[in-house]
Amino acid sequence: MADNSNADLVVAFSTSGSPEQARRIATALVAEQLAACVNILDHIHSIYRWQGAIESAAESLMLIKTRATLLPAIELRLRELHSYDVPELVAIPIGFVWTKRPAEG
Repeated sequence: MADNSNADLVVAFSTSGSPEQARRIATALVAEQLAACVNILDHIHSIYRWQGAIESAAESLMLIKTRATLLPAIELRLRELHSYDVPELVAIPIGFVWTKRPAEG
């Protein structure tokens, strides 16, 4: 049975232009208790439209595990810490179920 206290859990996605920047942002979000955990996937490649042109760039992807209620504060910190003019922040709600028995197979 799902725990209702976990109803607002989300995974938020944000990219950065370098692994170093992703680590600085992730460390700040966890230190400030805006995220429980941030996973960083380096060496991704993004293709996107920016100012009318199709662009391509190597980036790092941050998977930010947090609560929906903290997204406005995360957005603010991303704007303060990020080098991009428009930092990406996409959040997806997640379900969480904790079981006491191992999976039966």
